[in-house]
Amino acid sequence: MLSVKVETENQQTHTRVSAGKLGELVHRIGGRGDNFLVVQRIPDLPGTFIQVWHEAGGDYELEHRTGTATSHVRTVIGDPERVVALMTRWAREEPGWDAGTAWESAGIPEPEPVPELAEEVREQVEARVREMLRGGYGTVRTLTESAEDHLVKDGVRPVSREQARELAERLWLERVQEQRGWADVTDPDRLERAFARLDWGGITAREHFTCCRSCGMSEIGAAGREDARGFVFFHGQGTESAAAGHGLALYYGGFDDSAETTAAVGREVVAALEEAGLAVEWDGSPDKAIGLTGLDWRKRLVG
Repeated sequence: MLSVKVETENQQTHTRVSAGKLGELVHRIGGRGDNFLVVQRIPDLPGTFIQVWHEAGGDYELEHRTGTATSHVRTVIGDPERVVALMTRWAREEPGWDAGTAWESAGIPEPEPVPELAEEVREQVEARVREMLRGGYGTVRTLTESAEDHLVKDGVRPVSREQARELAERLWLERVQEQRGWADVTDPDRLERAFARLDWGGITAREHFTCCRSCGMSEIGAAGREDARGFVFFHGQGTESAAAGHGLALYYGGFDDSAETTAAVGREVVAALEEAGLAVEWDGSPDKAIGLTGLDWRKRLVG
């Protein structure tokens, strides 16, 4: 699988696709409302992408960028197989992936310089963005929105959208670089695998689901398969707790509202978590949340 996210004009998103699937998507575009696709890395690197435009009967306009506007270049290619080969090698980060390709500037102007934030404002906003980055479920877009809105008071916005995005992108890239040195498998990876196993087995399992327990309990029924036997989730406040080193509470239950089913779901959840290598605290009571302790919360950014 390729560590990329593919977004198409018709608003489809494909994550970690195979080379064959990427080829299918390139060959598909060309019809009305489905003329282009954009490919980003996982985790996202702001300003780094490769994209292609095609109209049926015409050539393929291929573009890529590696950060700044001046790095945004384009070329025109008639053979879709050549386009697929280039995009696949880009996705694999192969050295010399574009050898033999003649690029020209796409003519994208550099944006105006963004004014620096006052130190006190910057420190407060950075603290909030770093907190969200430790949680691991944000994107550059959501981090930007949070940075822009964090200190709003009485309609006054001390941080502009451009300042917020510049700060969010800088801190995002720092975190991406940091996670390159992490172990191959982290505790959040283990939790994700346990939840995937549970979800496949008929227990709706959702990470970072809604803002709080009350909202999660009211919305979890509609979040999974109709034939699900039960559920387990943790909410956004739980994510913040785990990221701060205070453990993680998991909420679970059966959709028939019986204590027996809830306890049975709890036992199944605990078994999956322990098999994944996580430390679990639960006394078997259907009235008590399942606790994960000793977590080293290193959640990989995706974006």
